[in-house]
Amino acid sequence: MAKDEFPGWHGTTIIGVRKGGRVVIAGDGQVSLGQTVIKGSARKVRRLSPGGMDVIAGFAGSTADAFTLLERLEKKLEATPGQLARACVELAKDWRTDKYLQKLEAMLIVSDGKELYVITGAGDVLEPEHDVTAIGSGGNYALAAGRALMDTDMDAEAIARKAMAIASDICVYTNGNLTVETISA
Repeated sequence: MAKDEFPGWHGTTIIGVRKGGRVVIAGDGQVSLGQTVIKGSARKVRRLSPGGMDVIAGFAGSTADAFTLLERLEKKLEATPGQLARACVELAKDWRTDKYLQKLEAMLIVSDGKELYVITGAGDVLEPEHDVTAIGSGGNYALAAGRALMDTDMDAEAIARKAMAIASDICVYTNGNLTVETISA
């Protein structure tokens, strides 16, 4: 199957919410191949602990590609302890310039509890303006729901869970089987 024949980001929704000194990254468990659900309980949100640093990450896109990127991110974090922004920028630079990495089809949301970033293969390291970000096939639905819920008295986890429930009701490539990781500032 040629690269441009892939169904795009069909297969997941990941949301990151920062509120009240906590960051929550939540992801659904559905893996789709075209219009077929292959698995409903995949874990697309992980806790990383390179060099004693605590980081959570969620990925959308190809699983193998995402694991390659997570391994690279861990190495960057080990080389720049306590500097998540620098590690993310270094990863994005490599991803953009390395011929092997350029072919990777994935996106990441990462946080150390203080900072929250989206990392893309276009060389972007983006920090959300409104403390909510989302990626994947249902990302826009989760993002809209999460932003609408930020003004409520709900905490970060409740917002992430509710936004994911809304996204899973709308996006056929997103299910309600969540993996949720929380980290404090």
